[in-house]
Amino acid sequence: MPVKKSPSWAPLTFDLTQPQVAKIEAARRLLGLGTQSEVVRTAIGQFNFAGYEAKRPVHRQISVRLAPEMREKLRQQAQRKNVSIGELLRVALESLVMSKSLAKPRRKK
Repeated sequence: MPVKKSPSWAPLTFDLTQPQVAKIEAARRLLGLGTQSEVVRTAIGQFNFAGYEAKRPVHRQISVRLAPEMREKLRQQAQRKNVSIGELLRVALESLVMSKSLAKPRRKK
């Protein structure tokens, strides 16, 4: 019968903004902790998960049809900017100027 191993401490990788990384470093020094991992474990241990409510808008997934050239342009730009295609689509939609000069007449059915 194989010996049961205790779970290993595997790295958990996630993105933080530079100010968040600086806050971890400040907390590490202030609390006298040795590593970023210790700061994160302390934060998790003290955090009230039951009282947490996400503060983000509700998302809805949509599908659109794009020409292959436009899809490729998005892919290339996302790679250059190191962001997702979805992120580029969201900022493009946010920056869309709604004016009559851009509006195309609707087709009659």
